[in-house]
This record gives sequence, C-alpha cells and structure tokens, in this order.
Amino acid sequence: MRQALQTSPTLEQARARLRQASEDLNAETGGRMLPSVDAKLSATRQKVDPAAFGVPVAEQPPPFTLYNASIDVSYTLDVFGGNRRALEGLAAQVDYQAHELQAARMSLAANVVTAAIRQADLNERLAGTRELLAAQERQQDIMRQRQLAGGISQADLRNQELLVAQTRATLPPLEYQLAQATHQLAAYLGLAPADLPSAPLRLADLTLPADVPVGVPSALTRQRPDILAAEALWHQASANVGVAVANQYPQFTLTASFGSQRTRVGDLSNGLNVWSLGLGLVQPLFHGGELRARTRSAQAAYDAAAAGYRQTVLDGFRQVADALRAVQTDGDAFQASDEAWRRADEAERIAQGRYQAGGISHLSLLDSQRQLLQTRIARTAADAARHADTAALLQALGGGWWNEPPAMDATTPSDAP
Repeated sequence: MRQALQTSPTLEQARARLRQASEDLNAETGGRMLPSVDAKLSATRQKVDPAAFGVPVAEQPPPFTLYNASIDVSYTLDVFGGNRRALEGLAAQVDYQAHELQAARMSLAANVVTAAIRQADLNERLAGTRELLAAQERQQDIMRQRQLAGGISQADLRNQELLVAQTRATLPPLEYQLAQATHQLAAYLGLAPADLPSAPLRLADLTLPADVPVGVPSALTRQRPDILAAEALWHQASANVGVAVANQYPQFTLTASFGSQRTRVGDLSNGLNVWSLGLGLVQPLFHGGELRARTRSAQAAYDAAAAGYRQTVLDGFRQVADALRAVQTDGDAFQASDEAWRRADEAERIAQGRYQAGGISHLSLLDSQRQLLQTRIARTAADAARHADTAALLQALGGGWWNEPPAMDATTPSDAP
C-alpha cells in the first residue's frame, strides 16, 4: 500500500494540481492585496516647439534626449470586496484540490485492497478447481473400469465425462481473470506485471475490522472527500457571485510616481525632480448588459453548485447504506458457506473411516471429497466478497472515521454581497 501511494501517477497528478492551485492563490494574493511597485528607466529623443505652448522664440531649440528614472506605485482599493471574494474563491479551489487528492488516495487504497483480494480469491479458487478436476478425473477412471466390467451403464460414464469437461472448461477463464487481477494490482503499485512479487496475498492473512458502523452515520459521511470537495465548489461559486456583483461598482486606484528626468544620463543621480500623486475612479456605465448578465450567470452557477452538493451528500448516504447492506449480506452468506463446508468436511472424514473399514467404495469416497472441494471453493468466494465489501464500506465512510472526531454539520457558504 505504501508503495502504491508513493509511486502512483494519479496521485502525482493530483498533488501537482494542488500545488498549482496554491500558487495561483499566492500570486493573486500578492497582486490584489498589496501595492504594485515598478522601477522604470527610459530614454526618449524629443524635439519641442515652444511656440506650441505660446512661448515665442527667435530660434527653435535643437532636438534633445530626455532620460527618465522613476519608481511607480499603484494600489486598487477593495472598497466593495471584489478582491476579497476573488481570493476567497481561489482559497476554495485550493480546498477542492486538497479534497480531490484525498479522494484519489482513498480510491487508490481501496483499489489496491480490492485487487489484492480478488487476486487471492482467484488464486485459491483456481487451486480448488484444479483439485476438484483431479478428483473428478479419478472418479471418472474408476467409473470407466466399472463400465467395462458391466457395473454401470455407459450413460453414467458419459455424465461423469461431461462433468469433467465442464470443470476443465472453467479453468481458462479463471486463469485469465487471475492474470488480469495480477496485472491490475501491478499497475496500482506502479510496477510492470513481471516485477510483481510472485507470492500472492492469502485470504487467511486478512483480518476484518473489529468495529464497523451498523447504521448510516451522517457525521461520518461528512468526512467523505467527495462531499468536502463539492462543498468547496459551492463555496467557490458563492465567492464568484460576490466578484460579479463588485464589478458593477466603482473601482478606486491610488497611483504615485517619483523620479528624475534629465537631459544627460549622468545627471539622473543628482536627486529627484519629478513626482506625481493621483486617485483614479472607474465606474461602469454601459457594457451592453454584460455585467448584470455575468452576475446572473454566477448566481446560476451558485445554484448549480448547491444542488450538486446536495446530490453528492445523497449519493454518499446511498453508497454507505448499500455498502452496509452488502457487508451484512456477505456475513450471512459466509456463515452459510462456512457451515456447508464444515458439514462437507465432517462427511468426508466419516467417508474416509467407512472406506478404510470397507463400508463404502472408493467411488463414494471420491464423491464426498468432490463435495468438500466444491464447498471450499464456495466458501472462498464468500470470504473474498466479505473482505472486498468491507473495504468498499470503509471507502464509502470516507476513511479515518475510526480515529477522527465527528465533523461539524455542513453550513451554507457565506452569502454573496
């Protein structure tokens, strides 16, 4: 599991997206909340006509080069909260990517567990089927000898041959499914199929959790990353409404500049001789209805995000309820399969004793062994389903429910201004 979490390209992609969202927030925070300061240096070749300014001169001055060195400062006042809501939306995007990363981790962990369980299940079912086939073939050989001796009919032998052929036909699909499960597990671990360790996991090595919720816990489903991600998108949509509304109001910008203007570059260091201070205002008057339409669009996106959040919560409840029901059903199925296997094992031991005492034929003993193998295969499948559905339940609960305090109830994102 540790190897999968460290080498998965899917997680690497999710981590990169989280870093991107974080740096976008950092960039916009500096650009929107702090003044911008720029240093400028320029040289301009000019020719001035004093007469254009009402200054009569006897002779036109020659062209000259004007050198300018200045520091320019500008800052946009966040009077109506547009910048604050924009940063709030970017912070919500960071939260969304963080929850997506957690969801990817949980999905990968669940996939690794499921693939390992499936590999173990198929490996044990394949081994059991091969043993069953061997027992059926031994039974077939005995029946063939009895048919030649006139002890049974040819129809009985043909039925046994059909049973052997049917069992043999199940081997190739099982072998292919086992290869698929092995290849899938290798992909989850970031390995080539040939590099996967040859010793597969055994179902007997797995232990089910001691405490698993038996109801649909609303507080626990609040830990699901998909619900938290949907809430972050809802929050972001709320912030976007605030940005759209703020764009309809005036924007105030403070500007300042100070520097030196000289006709010789060497004189720029002689001190400051030019400066300016200013306050700018931009009030949208007519944009063809664009700003109001964008506000309505943002409000519609907010409504869509709210509906998406509610649907995600409902899906979470459904998935938890389905997983709980599956675990309960699997428990009953495993108990029934385990009981059948124990009965078959007991019957096989009795048959062994009777055969050794001469009470039954070898054919009857082989039949009891065949039944034991069949019940063992069924028990293995039921055990694998129980483990796989338990892993699905832990994923549906969002993970970490066994050692984290219950999350607070979801609250509506702050209303847009």
